[in-house]
Amino acid sequence: MALALSYFHFRTHCSFSSAFSSPTIRPAVILPGLGNNTADYQKLEVTLKEYGVPTVVAKVSRFDWFRNAAGLVDPNYWRGTLQPRPVLDWYMKRIQEAVNEAKELAQGGTLSLIGHSAGGWLARVYMEEFGLSDISLLLTLGTPHLPPPKGVPGVIDQTRGLLYYVEEHCAKAVYNPQLKYVCIAGRYIQGARFFGKANAEVSTAVPDQPTGEAVLVNDRSNSTSNFRARFVGQGYKQVCGQADVWGDGVVPEVSAHLEGALNISLDGVYHSPVGSDDEQRPWYGSPAIVEKWIHHLLN
Repeated sequence: MALALSYFHFRTHCSFSSAFSSPTIRPAVILPGLGNNTADYQKLEVTLKEYGVPTVVAKVSRFDWFRNAAGLVDPNYWRGTLQPRPVLDWYMKRIQEAVNEAKELAQGGTLSLIGHSAGGWLARVYMEEFGLSDISLLLTLGTPHLPPPKGVPGVIDQTRGLLYYVEEHCAKAVYNPQLKYVCIAGRYIQGARFFGKANAEVSTAVPDQPTGEAVLVNDRSNSTSNFRARFVGQGYKQVCGQADVWGDGVVPEVSAHLEGALNISLDGVYHSPVGSDDEQRPWYGSPAIVEKWIHHLLN
């Protein structure tokens, strides 16, 4: 216990010291993913603040996502040509409210947007509509940026056209001094085709020492993991058109990267804070994983 407390004190002290010895750090706005709520990101918010990053989480409840059902009455939903407006007006409003709150903390400076899952491409829609003057970093965590390929048997666009809209109408990713796109993908489990031989592999980040460093442990397939890989693979297929690819358990690695962005893949990282475990199944916002990408918010 004493060792654990000493490590926590050391890490927190170093984080605060390094943060406040550097120039003013941009406030960050966390944008929740599909089905998630504000409370799911409370621990990530605390972790970022330990590094000296002022943080605001957009106010979203799980019930809010049922508002998307309004799209069912839009003929474009059934055609697969749905657009963000008006079905996602409510989410754009929540982003705007969070950005306004963060701007008060920025004192004239710029902001970082952190989009988890669908929050990443919704951030791109927001940036296209509201402009980039207040934003200098978009960091996405397990975001399905790319629409699924057309014409693949058994593949149905789960966004009903929204990602095709984003690809066509939103600005391309860049990485320059004025605006940086950083796209982070997790490699937690490799999917498998539903039929045929499955060669499943799970990559799990497991703490080695109290320092929070991680090692990779590969768990070779057995009957249970083969079924799991096939199940996960069917989800991957709906997103990218292929089942036997690596991903974070929900979003394939290939879909979470954007041409023009700084693209990063992290082994052993699970998709969601819901169902995650900081030691056995860390997600993008677990402290040991945040340590791998926090520097993008500090410079």
